[in-house]
Amino acid sequence: MIDKDIFEDLFVLEMANNHLGNLERGLKIVAAYSQVVRFNNVRATIKLQFRDVDSFIHKHFIDRKDLRYVRKTLDTRLSHEEYAVLVRAIRQAGFTATATPFDESSVDLCMELGIPIIKIASSDLNDWALIEKIARTKKPVIVSTGGSSLKDMDDIVTFFSNRNIPLGINHCVSIYPSEDAELELNQIDFLRNRYPRNTIGFSTHEYRDWTSSMLIAYAKGARMFERHIDIQTDGMKVSSYCSLPHQLDEWFKAFHKAKEMCGAPGTQKRIPPRKEIEYLDALVRGVYAKTDLPEGHCLMDDDVYLAIPLQKGQLSCRELMRGEMLLKPIRKDDPVRIDDIESPYSQIPSLRKIIYQRGLDVES
Repeated sequence: MIDKDIFEDLFVLEMANNHLGNLERGLKIVAAYSQVVRFNNVRATIKLQFRDVDSFIHKHFIDRKDLRYVRKTLDTRLSHEEYAVLVRAIRQAGFTATATPFDESSVDLCMELGIPIIKIASSDLNDWALIEKIARTKKPVIVSTGGSSLKDMDDIVTFFSNRNIPLGINHCVSIYPSEDAELELNQIDFLRNRYPRNTIGFSTHEYRDWTSSMLIAYAKGARMFERHIDIQTDGMKVSSYCSLPHQLDEWFKAFHKAKEMCGAPGTQKRIPPRKEIEYLDALVRGVYAKTDLPEGHCLMDDDVYLAIPLQKGQLSCRELMRGEMLLKPIRKDDPVRIDDIESPYSQIPSLRKIIYQRGLDVES
């Protein structure tokens, strides 16, 4: 049985641009966000990017600094030892360390460092050599769906399902940064309906609002959330699609507000709180005698009428039946109480207790 709970209410904090390949900066990011996560009492992982740079870039292009992706990959290079330092710091800060490996050698590094969850980037959704290598680890996997076709998604979900490997699926729009009109949050509905056995999440690159999309995404059923994170340091420009600590604090608070407002899971009937029941009980009509009724009389519809307020111990419209025998006389316009009748209701102590706890206490 696939355990998808590992992804439930998980926040994936992507360390943007591999913290520019600066180990000291990466450690500062971990420290800054550990406080925000702890104060907001959420479950979070900091995600790194693993690349074996020497094999990832073709040797004939290693000096092509005019190619943006080549330059970015070279600028963010870290050694295995530096990655190990970061992973250790992430764990010591109370996070889970996760990673996106962009090549097969980096999958081996994930295993070497004990990475428990592996992320497949949107760009690698069709990289089956990499996907098969990741699957051989048997680690739970998160995949982002940016730019994917329906066949891409069906294929990868089937692939991991057949291997009984937990797969979390993030709705993602790979536009950096994303405008509000580009978020396509209705895709969360689509993914939940198409892949009901998988946890569906939301990976976002928006930059104007840290509240609205969280409220909407959670209400639609997203249960895993991803953003890029960064910090402001001297001489370093933060990308517009990255979140700063105070913005992530706002995001986490929106998550808690969404959970509060949505309430119980949509898979089961909620349990109404006591104050709600008491409020509704005050609107329930009670049973009153239309005329003077003698002891031993069998109650029929024409003997009573319904009106508010419902009084303590009084039968309500919910319990009114035909044929109950009166154990004592009741005067016109007086309430018919549970103790006044011979009925199955009057023989059940728990029900009698409920009836005497609800309604208006006119004697006090």
